[in-house]
Amino acid sequence: MSVALRPGLIHHPGFLDGAARTRLAGEVAAIFAASPPFTPRMPRTGKPFSVRMGNAGPLGWVSDECGYRYQPHHPETGVPWPPIPPTALAAWERLAEYPAPPEACLINLYGPDARMGLHQDRDEEEFGAPVLSLSLGAPALFRYGGLARSDPTRSVRLMPGDALVIGGPSRLIFHGVDRIYPEPDLLAEDLLPGLLPPGGRINLTLRRVRPA
Repeated sequence: MSVALRPGLIHHPGFLDGAARTRLAGEVAAIFAASPPFTPRMPRTGKPFSVRMGNAGPLGWVSDECGYRYQPHHPETGVPWPPIPPTALAAWERLAEYPAPPEACLINLYGPDARMGLHQDRDEEEFGAPVLSLSLGAPALFRYGGLARSDPTRSVRLMPGDALVIGGPSRLIFHGVDRIYPEPDLLAEDLLPGLLPPGGRINLTLRRVRPA
């Protein structure tokens, strides 16, 4: 049963069952075999993020001293990103309610101590499409607020297999990940040796970058 956390922010607990999680984990492993994860860095300061990441699709999101941006190739290898995994595309078709496919699938690898500070997803041109989040691995405490950084925040625990739609009036809310709970999802860990540390988490976010 889906839960509206606020208008446009829809939580779908257990959207991916065990078989779908296993399938998606295998697809993610294939992506990283072809396109190794990298560590993004903060603009200007060059400070590394606490997460490693990769991308799939025609465009991928990167961050370095030059700023945030989408580009069609890996920042270190120069190779185009692999295709978006079929299981993630199927989730978009069911949940996004948008007439065009996603153009980018960001894949974040969280170690047990990794965090993601409050931020807005606003590097896209198209805000009419939602951001769709899919979770694998250990649960995470997801924090969300309003359209201003100073707005009050609430939190929800995202479990492996959960989907979260961030769209409509919530498309530009501030959100982040405050902590990872070290309860490993063995299906994901077994299929991602060397990529997902014990107690780690994988988060895929699908985005439409340009207007349809």
